[in-house]
Parts: sequence; structure tokens; C-alpha cells
Amino acid sequence: RFQTGSTGDRSCMTTQAAAPPVPLSKTAIFGTSGLGGIFGWVMVHPFNTLAVRMNLAQMKPGSTPPSSFFAFAGDLIKKNGVTSLYDGIGAGCLRQVFYATSRYGLFETFRDMLATYRKTDFAQRLVTASVAGGCAAVISCPVEVCLVRMSNDSSLPMAERRNYKGVFDAIMRIAREEGLGAFYRGCQPFVTRAMIVGGTQVATYDQLKQIFASFGVSGFKNTAASSMSAGLIYSLITMPLETAKNRMAFQVADATGKLPYTGTIQTIASVARGSGFFSLYNGFLPYYGRCGGHTVAMFVWVEELRKLIRKM
Repeated sequence: RFQTGSTGDRSCMTTQAAAPPVPLSKTAIFGTSGLGGIFGWVMVHPFNTLAVRMNLAQMKPGSTPPSSFFAFAGDLIKKNGVTSLYDGIGAGCLRQVFYATSRYGLFETFRDMLATYRKTDFAQRLVTASVAGGCAAVISCPVEVCLVRMSNDSSLPMAERRNYKGVFDAIMRIAREEGLGAFYRGCQPFVTRAMIVGGTQVATYDQLKQIFASFGVSGFKNTAASSMSAGLIYSLITMPLETAKNRMAFQVADATGKLPYTGTIQTIASVARGSGFFSLYNGFLPYYGRCGGHTVAMFVWVEELRKLIRKM
């Protein structure tokens, strides 16, 4: 009798330990996704500023590719100060309000909806993450244009600077001076990139977590290693699209009103033909720092915020 009772107690304890976490409301899911994205972005925004500026450096007539990441960063800080690394931080955080909130919130919503019809598997996660990423990019594209412009504005000659006072000033001026269509310059590569990131990030992150776990890596170390590795993979895949998005968002029409970049493929081909294929990867190191670093920081923040909510 004692043995039977002990086995029952152990079975009960095992069942309780294996019990899934308490489901969160849609408000909590979307809210923690957005807050995690914002907190993570504050930590990696300097990498984004450096990535955008290195990536757009060759748009200036007669310019040459940056010699190295560290030389470029040192020169920027010497000329404009450390605070210049946070140019456009307001736009970056506002972008996360729309992008991170909708991207991860929609992914979990779509995933749970499909789970009622079929078992969740790799293919389902890949498709739902890609669709959610594309939707989030369309929603946040206007703020993305503001972010690119504000991050790179102070690198221009004084006469060419737009001198936005802040993200809301940028939004008002772009709408008034260039029309609403300007908010969606670079939308095509941004959406394509977001769909690829959504798919590759979720798929590789889940797979790498299992691989690292098989080597005994667990907890935060597993999250960090999986996130940085997933970030490296999708950074390599999406950097040409990031270059196209940056150039299309930052471009200025010529005297006849014609824009130099009109589409994703045309932009990538034009840059590769004019400056060489590897110019599409200018600013890769800070871009990877932004992608990998933000992935780690965001996932950690989201998980901690959700643990806190479940305790309340």
C-alpha cells in the first residue's frame, strides 16, 4: 500500500511538473511581445545606426567602402560623439511598438488558430512565422522609413540634411512634403526580408535549441547560443534585402522627380553592378550585432515578462 501510494504521488508530481504554462490573454501576448522588442532594441540601437550608415556610405558620389567596422565606428564617434549612435532611437522604439508587437503577437495567434485543425509542426511554424513577419512589415513600414532617415541624417552634408526634430516631426514632414506614398518606399524588400527573417529565425532557433540541448547546453546559455546562431544565419540571408530597403527608403528624387531605385531586384542588381556584389554586405558586422543581439535580448525579456505576469 505504501509503495502504491508513493508511486501515485510521484506520478502526480510528474504530471504537475510537465503541465504547460498558464495560457496568457491576447493583450498579454501582444503586450509582452512589444515591450520585449522595445527593451531589446534600446540595447542594440547603436549597432543599427552603424549598420545603416556603413550600408549607405557608398551612396555619396566618389565615396569608397568603409575600411572596417571599428575604424568606421571610431571615426563616427570622434566626429559626432557617442550620443550620435542613438540618433533615431525614438523611431526605433516606435517601430518595435508596431513591428515586434504585431510580428510575435500575430505569429502566436496564427499558430494557435491552426493548432485547432492540425498538430503544430516545423512546416506550420515556418509558414505562420513568415506570414506574421510580412504583415508586421506592412504595418510598421512608415516608421521604418523614419528610422532609416533619422539614423543616417547627421552623416550628410549640412545642406542635404533633413533635420527631423523627432519621429513625429519626421512623420508629419514626410506626409506633407513627399506624400503618403513615401512611407512605403522600400516596403517590398522590407516585407520580403521580414518574411524570410520570420521563417528562418523561428525555424532555426527551434532547431538549434534542440541541437545545443543535446550537447548539455541549457537555460540562458542555450537561449543565447541559439539566438546568436539563428541571427547569423538570417543576417547572411537577408543583408542584400536590408541594403535594398535602406537605399530605397533613404533615396531622394532627381531634378526630374525620378527615383534611382524602383524595386527590390532592380536595387540589388544596380548596387552589385555599380559597386560590386560584396557592397551589398557593407555594414554586415553591426547588422549581425543588431540582429543577433536583439534576438537574444528580446526573447529573454519576453520570457521574463510573461513569467512575471503569470505570478501576478
